[in-house]
Amino acid sequence: MSSDFWAGYLSGALGIIIGNPLDVIKVQLQAGHSRDVSTQSQLSRFERASSLVRGAAAPILGYGALNALLFVAYNRSLMAMDSTIADPTNPAGVPLYKIWLAGAIGGLASWTISSPTEFIKCRAQLDSRPEVSSWSVAKDIYRNRGWRGLYFGGGITSARDSIGYGFYFWSYEICKRFMTNENETSHQATLKILLCGGIAGIVTWGSVFPLDMVKTRLQAQTMHDTSFTQTGTTENQNLLRQSRGTLNSFQVARGVYQTEGMAAFYRGLGICSIRAFIVNAVQWAAYEWLMRSFNDASTPLSGADRL
Repeated sequence: MSSDFWAGYLSGALGIIIGNPLDVIKVQLQAGHSRDVSTQSQLSRFERASSLVRGAAAPILGYGALNALLFVAYNRSLMAMDSTIADPTNPAGVPLYKIWLAGAIGGLASWTISSPTEFIKCRAQLDSRPEVSSWSVAKDIYRNRGWRGLYFGGGITSARDSIGYGFYFWSYEICKRFMTNENETSHQATLKILLCGGIAGIVTWGSVFPLDMVKTRLQAQTMHDTSFTQTGTTENQNLLRQSRGTLNSFQVARGVYQTEGMAAFYRGLGICSIRAFIVNAVQWAAYEWLMRSFNDASTPLSGADRL
């Protein structure tokens, strides 16, 4: 496997371990659970360790692979679009639109993993039963919907990933260019990576948060096949009954706008932004450090160095 695959995998798994507790709260808020409860009250509901890591198993395994595929696809796409690039981790001088396109291609490529991973994670985080795990959720989805059911909501997930990751790499690179200092120390370089990674995470989620909210509501409908009608608003219950099945993305978005207004599309963005900054700051720092370590380890020693 290439160095960018393993650097992406390990940094992605690390990001999920760090960010899952806040992600649990974000998904609960997006799904419309306890809309009138303060963030402090939301935090108190997840004080037990078992709740804070709910739904983490699937993302840790899946998001590591997703992040690996994302970075490999991004690096290869960027090098294919610009043959002058020797090191895709340092694309100085490359037009920013190419970086956005390469990021979008990487996001689209990662959809094969992100779609089932996101669905399982969402279901596990919304289920209040303490015995629920990612594995039991995956089995329940397969039993009720088959293998194709794991990709429920895949269309809006792919749109979210493609757009979001385009802005992810674009904002990270533009931030690094603004902060470039020829005489920077290693300490300053590390701080720059952490800051730019955090900013990239916030920009990414800000660009696609309404899509992510609709995705969460869409997937929440499948809770035990009927539980969404019990936990959703009266208007959403009526829409679901009228559709004689699950609503599609457009119906969910229209129903949310009609009953809850535009604010509902950004509910949980504050928690998500905090999580995005922390997770992506650490994730980018880990990725760049791992890439340097792997590349240094693979560089053959010269005759003088071996003596």
